[in-house]
Amino acid sequence: MNNAMLRDVAVLIARVALGVIFIAHGWQKFSEWGMSGTAGSFEQMGVPAPTVSAWFAAIVELVGGALLIVGLGVPVVGLLLLVNMLGAMFIVHLDSGIFAGEGGYELVLALGVGALLLAAVGAGRFSVDQVVSPKLAQGAGALVKA
Repeated sequence: MNNAMLRDVAVLIARVALGVIFIAHGWQKFSEWGMSGTAGSFEQMGVPAPTVSAWFAAIVELVGGALLIVGLGVPVVGLLLLVNMLGAMFIVHLDSGIFAGEGGYELVLALGVGALLLAAVGAGRFSVDQVVSPKLAQGAGALVKA
């Protein structure tokens, strides 16, 4: 297996793993807490525009996670997920330190940086992006050069 193939397999594994995590978090907001419960929780945490923010987070996580898995629109999806995670980090978790077990930001930081990396490198050859546009599958850097 050559280096390009190994890279694309690694990107596929990362996309699927991050996608599953994001889907779980988005689905939890819809199904376990409900949108009114999520908005209420966001309000208690001091999230601005809690209802709008709850819908944004739930949709971006659920739909974005699914899009990561299939590899569609990964440069844009990765940036939206990064924005979502930065909001969670700076608005909710930063004051609690790094450790997630203490309410800290380690998980949202790792998820956000993973999403950023996927936005930068793209979905790779094992993706819908590769079928739609090979440049899109190469990530944001290739799109900027175009």
